[in-house]
Amino acid sequence: MPPQRPMKKKRRPGRIILVVLLLLVVGTVGFGFYVDSTLTRIEALPDYEGRPAETPGTTWLLVGSDAREGLSQEQKDALATGDAAGRRTDTIMMLHLPDNSAATPVLLSIPRDSLVTIPDNGRNKVNAAYAFGGPQLLVKTVEGATGVRIDHYMEIGFGGFSDMVDAVGGVDICIDEPIKDPLAGIDLPAGCQELDGPQALGFVRTRAFATADLQRVQNQRQFLSALFTKVKSPATLANPFRLFPLMSAASGAVSVNEDDHVWHLASVALNMSDATSGTVPVGGTPTLPGVGSVVQWNKEQASQLFDLISKDEPVPAELIAPPR
Repeated sequence: MPPQRPMKKKRRPGRIILVVLLLLVVGTVGFGFYVDSTLTRIEALPDYEGRPAETPGTTWLLVGSDAREGLSQEQKDALATGDAAGRRTDTIMMLHLPDNSAATPVLLSIPRDSLVTIPDNGRNKVNAAYAFGGPQLLVKTVEGATGVRIDHYMEIGFGGFSDMVDAVGGVDICIDEPIKDPLAGIDLPAGCQELDGPQALGFVRTRAFATADLQRVQNQRQFLSALFTKVKSPATLANPFRLFPLMSAASGAVSVNEDDHVWHLASVALNMSDATSGTVPVGGTPTLPGVGSVVQWNKEQASQLFDLISKDEPVPAELIAPPR
């Protein structure tokens, strides 16, 4: 009898696909731990006498810093950041993630010109707290003004924000009217369009509106919601050519409190676009001697709003003031 040929092993494409998927999952998890190890951590949440007690739910303070450290002159020119020294907070937001199943997340803009009491510094604009004492004094000021305890802190700078937008391939946004602002480096037509990193940074920075900062904070919430919607989409999460650059950009862009981790940041991305969003109720925008133009809160409505947040109760959308 002629010798029998050895039988060829049958290929099993299902098994190959499973192995590839397993390798991708393991690689993503491993890279996630690497990113977590490279996050910049700062001591942002101080303990002090009279600090608000722990409350149900989880509350974040989200800060957009105009820090230019680490940017080359070419990057500063491309992003139209200018050369101002120091660090200021162009963006201050509170994000509350409830434990109460009857409540939805709340994303609240705190206008940077809000008139508040800054511990040991008197009455001033809230963003001055950061200039006077960094994240710790800003957190202490916000907690004192709102009565809400901050559980987590995240800060992102100019360049990092632009890099994250580019990592996900740009973000779609709809604009009611054309925006031209040389100081922010943008000239955008009206209508729906895709913004790249530098354009997105200009969009969230510009104050070229009749209501200035009150319109800007609305644009910031609109854009962040669109950005995080894209971050959690299958087009990003299932695409390693987007997911890994995004995670890498985040590791170099984001500063968090010393006890925060990348999985905490994931909760922000997953909940941001589903949040009820608005601005602290505004009572007026007077100009005060020695301080300038400020935003005064509507004390009654703001007190009601922060009381609901601290109790982890549903916040009516109509309570969050629209821009005046």
